[in-house]
Amino acid sequence: MRELVKIIGGAAIFAAVPTIGWAQDAPTLESLAANDAFVFNTLLFLIGGFLVMWMAAGFAMLEAGFVRTKNVSMQCLKNITLYSVAGLMFWLVGYQLMYGGGDYFGKFAIMSFATEDVATGYSSYSDWFFQMVFCATTASIVSGTVAERIKFWPFFIFVVALTGFIYPIVGSWEWGGGFLDSKFAFSDFAGSTLVHSTGGWAALMGAIILGARKGKYVDGKVIPIPGSNMTLATLGVFILWLGWFGFNGASQLAMGTITDADSIAKVFVNTNMAAVGGVLVAVVYTQLRYGKIDLTLALNGALAGLVAITAEPLTPSVPVALLIGGAGSLLACLAVPLLDKLKIDDVVGAIPVHLVAGIFGTMVVPLTNDGATFGGQFIGVLAVGIFVSLVSAIIWFAMKATIGIRVSEEDEYTGLDQAELGVPAYPEFVSG
Repeated sequence: MRELVKIIGGAAIFAAVPTIGWAQDAPTLESLAANDAFVFNTLLFLIGGFLVMWMAAGFAMLEAGFVRTKNVSMQCLKNITLYSVAGLMFWLVGYQLMYGGGDYFGKFAIMSFATEDVATGYSSYSDWFFQMVFCATTASIVSGTVAERIKFWPFFIFVVALTGFIYPIVGSWEWGGGFLDSKFAFSDFAGSTLVHSTGGWAALMGAIILGARKGKYVDGKVIPIPGSNMTLATLGVFILWLGWFGFNGASQLAMGTITDADSIAKVFVNTNMAAVGGVLVAVVYTQLRYGKIDLTLALNGALAGLVAITAEPLTPSVPVALLIGGAGSLLACLAVPLLDKLKIDDVVGAIPVHLVAGIFGTMVVPLTNDGATFGGQFIGVLAVGIFVSLVSAIIWFAMKATIGIRVSEEDEYTGLDQAELGVPAYPEFVSG
């Protein structure tokens, strides 16, 4: 009997403990929901961020496959270094410029992370990380276009300017609450223009000022220069495709409610189907146009579809997402021979994919999102194009006139792995 009393008494005390504690500071349903939202929003940024970071590997493999054997190590080095430079510059000045409310001259301070509070809705660390990997993506776009003939150090001087200043300023116009957002209702969900065409314009200026690779255009003819490894290039596209779910999905910026979670799922589906449309259109187009299917255009077709849907992956229906991806892919395929006619040498096809498809995707947003207008979208595309092109051209020309941006003809023939690195990716193919 005595043991039974002890058991009953202990159970009563145990049951009373939560009541005693909560009587002083009882959590409300609202506070519990806020805590849950903080956790899920932070988790969304972190998962989305590491998926976008994984895209850096995709760009590295894509470029390694598209360049010639003698330049593979250089492209791998450039990609891991540009990711690191972007991280440093976005911490030093980029984040403040992007989210400083337009006060560009008062925000040149090292990034400091806020003391967390449930009211912020997410961890400031997670937000910085998610925004930083977008910045690195912009630089990756330029890397592939100017491959095989640009000097290492001048390229990274440009990366410093792009990731520390050019991209953050452009991003501030929309995502930082700047004039495109406040005055023109410009809409770019995850960055078809703010990320992809920014990188595309910078790459276009670099390709024009740098010039084409030796032997690419001879006596009015376009001489194909095959890449080293289509297996690596294909792997790179699959990695980028996977990473894009973080790129677009996490740009919902919240996962604390049923509505947000459902929206993220819809973004995933539309993102995937736009890439599907991009591949299928490229396959059919190259078969009809050239009589044989072009793997490189099929790979870039997937990426063009992904870029095109990035401006608005939430509001379209699935069939419309397929059409947007397919149309973006077709435009990219048509842009490739146009660049060759203009003797603009883009090694990996980044300009058709990121610039052409990026502009297209931005301009069709009002077809499915009634909060955007064609006029506002055009102003956004135009403003970004003028600013990025002008600033990029000044930097490229300044370096060309001073330190030089192009390797010697002898080094280009030898390959940058040997000329600038001394570490060939495929030593068995190096003579001597």
